[in-house]
Amino acid sequence: MVSEALQEWGTVPALWKRRHLLGVEELSAAEITLILDQAERFREVLCRRRNNLTGGDRKIPLLNGKTCVNLFFENSTRTRTSFGLAARRLGADVIEFTAATSSLAKGETIIDTAKNLEAMQIDCVVVRHGCPGTPKLLSENLNCSVLNAGDGTHEHPTQGLLDMLTIRQRFGTLKGLTVALVGDIAHSRTARSNIWGLKKLGANVIVCGPSTLVSKHWEEFGVECSYSLDAILDRVDVFNLLRIQFERQVVRPFPSIAEYAHLYAMNGERMRRTKRDVLIIAPGPINRGVEITPEVADGPHSAILEQVTNGVAVRMAVLWLTLTQENDNRK
Repeated sequence: MVSEALQEWGTVPALWKRRHLLGVEELSAAEITLILDQAERFREVLCRRRNNLTGGDRKIPLLNGKTCVNLFFENSTRTRTSFGLAARRLGADVIEFTAATSSLAKGETIIDTAKNLEAMQIDCVVVRHGCPGTPKLLSENLNCSVLNAGDGTHEHPTQGLLDMLTIRQRFGTLKGLTVALVGDIAHSRTARSNIWGLKKLGANVIVCGPSTLVSKHWEEFGVECSYSLDAILDRVDVFNLLRIQFERQVVRPFPSIAEYAHLYAMNGERMRRTKRDVLIIAPGPINRGVEITPEVADGPHSAILEQVTNGVAVRMAVLWLTLTQENDNRK
C-alpha cells in the first residue's frame, strides 16, 4: 500500500531541503509555490476519494510508521485538529500533548519535555506557544522535525500558506492582486506570515486598522498602511479580516468594540462598495458583529470554510515535505 502511494505520488522535489518549518519569512517564492502545489494535489485526491460513490480510504499512506506530537501550549481548534487529521491521513500516528497534565506543571522545562518525547522515537513536533521563537529554540535542541503552529506574535506559517492557497484557487495567481489585512496587525502572527508570503508571490499588501494596531514601520517592507477601511474598499481584491486579540493586549487599543465594529467591520453596506469578485477570508475564530457580520461571513464572497478545508491539505503538504526520508541534505 505504501509502495503504491509512493509510485503514485513520487518523491519530494529536490528543491525542498528543509527539516523544519519555522516561518514563511525564511521561505523562497519557489518553496512557497511548491507547498501550495503539493497541497493542491492532496486536496484533489482527498476530495475525489470522498466523493467516490463506492467509498474508499481517504488515507494516503506516505508517512506510515511516523509519529507526530501536537505540542500545544495555547488553545486551538482549527490548527490542532487539522494537523492531527493531516498526519493521520498520511498514515502517521499522532500524540496529543496536554501541557496542564504534563511534567511542565512540576517545573520541567519545555526543552526537557521535548527531549523526553523525542527519546520515545517520535519524528515530528508540531508546536504552538505564546512565546515568539519557541519553535526555533526546539529546532536547535531536537533531532526530529519541528513545525511552527503559531509562536506568540511572530508567525503562523501554515495559516499564511492556507490563506495564499485559498486566494490562488479563486484567482489563479497572487501576482498583481491587492490584499488587505484588516484588524489587529500589531498582535497577529497570521498577518506577519501573510505579509511575507504575499509579497514574495507578487501581491500588493495593505494593512488596515486603528493607528494603535497598525504601525507605519510596515511601509519599510513595501506594505501600504491605511487607517480607513472605507477608503480602500474599491481597490482591494481580497480582504483578510483578522480577529482582535484581546488576550495579547496590555491596554485596550480603542475605546470600545462597538466603535471598532463601526469603523472596521465588513458588513453588507461595505460589501456593496467592493469589487464584484471580491474575496473575503478570515483565519478564525471569527467574532460575528465585530470584524465581520453574519451576512458577510456566510455570504457568497466568503471562503472561510474553504480555508479550513485547505488547512488540512497544506498541513499534509508540509508534513510530507519535512518528514519524507528520501529528502537528503535537509536543514
